[in-house]
Amino acid sequence: MSDAASSSALGVTRSIAGQPWHWRRASADMGGENLAPDDLVTQLLLARGVSRGDLDRQRTPTLRGFMPDPSLFRDMEAAAARIADAVDAKEPITIFGDYDVDGATSAALLVRLLRALDVPVGAYIPDRLMEGYGPSGAALVKIGEAGSKLVVTVDCGAQAFDAIAEAKAAGVEVIVVDHHQCATLLPDALAVVNPNRLDEEPDAAIHGNLAAVGVAFLLGAALLRTLRARGFFERREEPALIELLDLVALGTVADVARLTGFNRALVTQGLKVMARRGNIGMAALMDAARLTKPPTASDMGFALGPRINAGGRVGKSDLGVRLLTTCDPQEAADIAAELGRLNEERRAIEAAVLDQAIEASAACGNAPVAIVASEGWHPGVIGIVAGRLKERLHRPAIVIAVDEDGVGKGSGRSISGVDLGAAILAAKESGLLVAGGGHAMAAGLTVERDRLDALGAFLNDRLAADVARASGDKALLIDAVLAPRGISPLWCDAIESAGPYGAGWPAPRVATGPVRIVESGIVGTDHVRLIVSGDDGARFKRSLSQRRDRTGAGAAPRARAQIMARGPCETRRLGQPPGGRTASGGCRLGRLTRACAIFLRGRA
Repeated sequence: MSDAASSSALGVTRSIAGQPWHWRRASADMGGENLAPDDLVTQLLLARGVSRGDLDRQRTPTLRGFMPDPSLFRDMEAAAARIADAVDAKEPITIFGDYDVDGATSAALLVRLLRALDVPVGAYIPDRLMEGYGPSGAALVKIGEAGSKLVVTVDCGAQAFDAIAEAKAAGVEVIVVDHHQCATLLPDALAVVNPNRLDEEPDAAIHGNLAAVGVAFLLGAALLRTLRARGFFERREEPALIELLDLVALGTVADVARLTGFNRALVTQGLKVMARRGNIGMAALMDAARLTKPPTASDMGFALGPRINAGGRVGKSDLGVRLLTTCDPQEAADIAAELGRLNEERRAIEAAVLDQAIEASAACGNAPVAIVASEGWHPGVIGIVAGRLKERLHRPAIVIAVDEDGVGKGSGRSISGVDLGAAILAAKESGLLVAGGGHAMAAGLTVERDRLDALGAFLNDRLAADVARASGDKALLIDAVLAPRGISPLWCDAIESAGPYGAGWPAPRVATGPVRIVESGIVGTDHVRLIVSGDDGARFKRSLSQRRDRTGAGAAPRARAQIMARGPCETRRLGQPPGGRTASGGCRLGRLTRACAIFLRGRA
């Protein structure tokens, strides 16, 4: 980071929370206190790495502006041609998906598309506990014996060497559609479509941050183009692939894919499709989550995704795909309700495992990677627990559930700048793992109990420098500064228009101040109620912030403060309850308190 970027923003070298404030973007034209909404959007885009020449395209991210030619990807044309042959012949196809949200949405997308093309199509989702991750030879052979000689794996298959070889020997053709890290060798499939192939061309490899559902969407586009070239749609209507973007958006956000470039366009347009509620199952899911307004990226990550995941984690693995492909409103309502119940069950199991994992993590000390393992942990929640542990410790975390035979099934989550998937793949190639793979931010593994210490030593040695570099600067990054009087609903709209926010496209922090606290008090157990006044006379009533008891903020009515506005997708991370807690005092504060946090500085 340059000296300009690391310099203190607004003179805050250490806030009351112990963080220095730095400008997110090193530039002399950060903007002044009188930024117009359009200027603010420009600042937010520039701060996220957008060049000035690309501002117009990034203001309104569309598929036309960002979608790559599917033919860029290796094996895409071969995969599309083989599926097109099956469409022409009405040959049965089975979509084999992973049991998480990305797998469920990928499978649902291809099932819905092929169903619209009048192809006999079904979905197979393995049981997490009984079958484990990815395709097995037994499952693929069984699918073939049931009449489907063409299987498309989605969000899995990149490491399924033995399973695909067994399927091929039984006369079952397999197309792999995946995004996980690949080894030098690839499985002997009919086609392997994966932007993270090591032999991928640079123009395709830059899309390695796609979720599997994004790759499936590109395969769908390639299939329709192939059928169009064959004259298939001269006698029938072409399906509207764009109407499946709600599935793409959900899978992309839930898999924590970076919301930059093509992904950002997919989610932006997918949210519009989701708001139209054309998918009966998706609408039932939103109803079950009590989402009555147009959904946001935050809703997908915190309300919808966990419900789909619950089926694969603690219930029936195929519930998510069944919900997202059903045409029966009553069936949709029933499945959505069941997923809601399973999600509550998952939360209880997760809480118990998390408590034990936190306690066990103390033994990791300051190791670059926190690795905890125990018998009795439910393998369906270890991924979520790893994510919670990562957030708590600010470093990569791996949680391993060991069975009675001494075999551990683990799930890991990483921090930005640390490629955990590549490290797990290297550990597998070094003979430390029975199985393993993933992508930069998440990975899964199978390990023998007596190899845990060796695995820890390997990962800590390999990732130490990356973790140190990624953890070196914990500064609070500021995007721009506004005068207190400039904060309005129009300003809030400007912040939202620069989204959607998520991984790789962080929610903004826009500072305003200085302000003076004229009244304060504690609300509930974790919030501070403040009335603050700016030097320009603007006053904010009953703003809420995460409480920090050690600061004594509730008893410091004359302390100086800064108000930091955050995008909606990060409010829950600040301790705000789902749905937002609005303040009284008119629409200005009603809008503002759902997107704000208060950070104190100076005397407290």
